[in-house]
Amino acid sequence: MYSEAREVYAKYGIDTEKVLETVAKVPVSINCWQGDDVIGFEKNARALSGGIQTTGDYPGRARTPQELMDDFTFASSLIPGAKRLNLHASYLVTDKPKDRNEIEPEDYRVWIDYAKEHGLGLDFNPTCFSHPMVVNNLTLSSPHREVRDFWVEHCRRSRRVAAAFARELGTYSVCNLWIPDGFKDTPADRLTPRLRLRDCLDEIFSEKLDGVVDSVESKVFGIGVESFTVGSNEFYLGYASSHKGVYQLLDSGHYHPTEVISEKISALLCTFDRIPLHVTRSVRWDSDHVVRLDDELKEIAKEIVRNDALDKVLVGLDFFDASINRIVAWVVGTRNMKKALLMAMLEDNASMKADQENENYTRLFAYSEQMKNLPWQEVWNEWLRREGLESGTGWFDEVMKYEKEVLLKRN
Repeated sequence: MYSEAREVYAKYGIDTEKVLETVAKVPVSINCWQGDDVIGFEKNARALSGGIQTTGDYPGRARTPQELMDDFTFASSLIPGAKRLNLHASYLVTDKPKDRNEIEPEDYRVWIDYAKEHGLGLDFNPTCFSHPMVVNNLTLSSPHREVRDFWVEHCRRSRRVAAAFARELGTYSVCNLWIPDGFKDTPADRLTPRLRLRDCLDEIFSEKLDGVVDSVESKVFGIGVESFTVGSNEFYLGYASSHKGVYQLLDSGHYHPTEVISEKISALLCTFDRIPLHVTRSVRWDSDHVVRLDDELKEIAKEIVRNDALDKVLVGLDFFDASINRIVAWVVGTRNMKKALLMAMLEDNASMKADQENENYTRLFAYSEQMKNLPWQEVWNEWLRREGLESGTGWFDEVMKYEKEVLLKRN
């Protein structure tokens, strides 16, 4: 069936062998926090707070670093192609308690060793939530200097951790900054908190570090900050545009319900040489549902591929669902992202771009619809076969066996 599909695509000038070679090398950064409900491994770990939450009580959550590594290793074995692992600062592994303004690269030695063993790159995030120093839902924009100083130091140290990842693993490390800062009700002064945030960002990014891809992540609102978010899209876009080496990260759940990030990718490519990306799925708001193979995901992938930006758009995932088997969430979500990239590569993008330039909109309309009928599933199945993976539902049976033999014994 793959041989027939290869011939079909050849008629459109698409070399499926080249596509398979290319898509296998595109890394997707998988978020570690899907495996343990964003709790982390701090000695004084506390309930998730700061404008975000995870819902559900499905059994089998990873409780220790080793359990999380085991689960991630198992999930990765069911996902084709290149992968990276994305960590939050709260996933440090130490013998003694450390506050977040004290973290050091060695606190993540077990993750560095794990990444080396499994051929992974590591990305990193300061953890600016679920902590007593998040005062009135404010961190880097707080009116209290001691609060701002605490989080500035945490973010500085987080960047040094990311630099150590890059140095030891020989690949870049995205260090992404998101803060929950905002107000529940309409503020009297929107400017002053943003000026404080700007000044803190200047302090954080003042140290030049090799291998670190710095990014700032905007949001519309969060729980408890429904009326105003300090780190808005416009604020961070302006900051990143005026500070070389800092990029705006696009999160597909962090915009208004009718907004999509696929349209924003080409806009940012006009200015930035890199675009860090968090792919998630919102349901009426930023709810971080597991990624489905829906129209927006396909459009995101098309924008990356059509604009020859596979090395510019750094694809990461950001979902956490505690209502279903967490390994299934990892596998399905990551596979869907990779499916979307494969589908985008299997389109005759050159012809469609030429139709647009030649103003042949009728052909463009008909031709783009025909692309949807091509047998991309057979190419996907071939990719799985070459990776030693099943194309049917056999992988699900493997996860259910793992659930019975491993996950359910944790409770």
